[in-house]
Amino acid sequence: MLTGPNPGQPEPDVYQVATEPPRLLLRPQRLRLLQRERQRQSMRWEHFDALVRGGARLPEPGFALALHYQVTRNAESGKRALTWALGPGEDLRQLALVLDWCRPLSGPQETAALVGRIERALAALRSEQTVPAVRSRVLAAVAVADERPQLAAAELREIVQHWWRGRIVPGLKQGRPIPRADHYALLEMMHVLRDNLYLDLREDAPWFFKELPLYQLMSYYPASYPAPENEYRIPASASAQPDLVAAMLSRAAELAMVAYEPNAQETQYLQGWVMQDRFWMRHPLGITYEFLWANPYHPGLTYHSLPLVLYDKNFGRLFLRSSWEEEAEWLGCFDGIRQRFAGGRPLVLGAEAAGSIFRVGEAVVVVVDKQMRFHIAEPAGPVFLAGLKPETCYDVEVDEEEMRQECSDKGGLLALPAGSWRGIRLRPSPR
Repeated sequence: MLTGPNPGQPEPDVYQVATEPPRLLLRPQRLRLLQRERQRQSMRWEHFDALVRGGARLPEPGFALALHYQVTRNAESGKRALTWALGPGEDLRQLALVLDWCRPLSGPQETAALVGRIERALAALRSEQTVPAVRSRVLAAVAVADERPQLAAAELREIVQHWWRGRIVPGLKQGRPIPRADHYALLEMMHVLRDNLYLDLREDAPWFFKELPLYQLMSYYPASYPAPENEYRIPASASAQPDLVAAMLSRAAELAMVAYEPNAQETQYLQGWVMQDRFWMRHPLGITYEFLWANPYHPGLTYHSLPLVLYDKNFGRLFLRSSWEEEAEWLGCFDGIRQRFAGGRPLVLGAEAAGSIFRVGEAVVVVVDKQMRFHIAEPAGPVFLAGLKPETCYDVEVDEEEMRQECSDKGGLLALPAGSWRGIRLRPSPR
């Protein structure tokens, strides 16, 4: 006979961690893959192993040494990770990884000392609301779940219910994107929450995560950047200088995104993008991420069939390419910036660009001037007006067409229907 729940029996807490360690990023299937990479002596493994065994200066020693221990069971690497964590280590994320991955080598006193250090670092970080800080809190809570189960559950509950669902998801809906620099931290958090609590953060904002892979690809400048260790793809930014750490974390986010959902079509295109040997990371910082997340045995799709226009009205950003080749034309409007890529570098489209018309592939971008009158000489694909007042409605008149009302987005962009050309005039709509 079926019976209902016993009123005297407490409901199970969905935020209680009940999985077996290692719990952070190294669930059994991934750990087996990495151990097979070692057996096969893959290039990624050989490079990672050589840096660790050769005593290279590792920018994230706790992360790298603990991962090396998990794959090899080499006690020396694990002990070095524990020595770092109990000595100079202060980064909460790495402290959590060392505790979780090196538990078999940690005696009761070492474990207690490390748990205490993590608790203090967790308390100090609790007021910070950035994605990397909250990611570190998630990893720390799961790492100490055996010793501090109530603290862990309370921390995870607060992060999911109040920070993610109460702050970040409403922000996404209101047009505040998660910065690209935070995407890797977000992916680490997503992996840990799904692996241990069976919570998928994508369910709260499916539209955002569906477009995220294409955003990652379209918001790179087309030309690669040659460095001594490997080539890099450089994310679009306001900086005039390429940021290679940002480039490494951006690639790491893509690798972790593929690992999170390898069978979705969007991430299969992403897999085709990341699995080019000249871009795999050999830098002492990047190699740990490269080895942890890359799966060269997973099939990918060619990204050359992806669309060359990405317009996101909700976030007010636009990215255009003429092709997927490195010599392609590129134009981006994002974060209040307008740029085009020419001559091997990004060029800001400032006030001097007002009245200019740029054709990128089949798309056209018009930087509107004060007259708000312009002429497109030939038929085009999608037409975008840039430089308008954000979230403002305009009367739009196109030659040989009836006047209509269109409204700009948060970034001052306005998308006209494909085929809009000839003379075009705008004026603010009467309120």
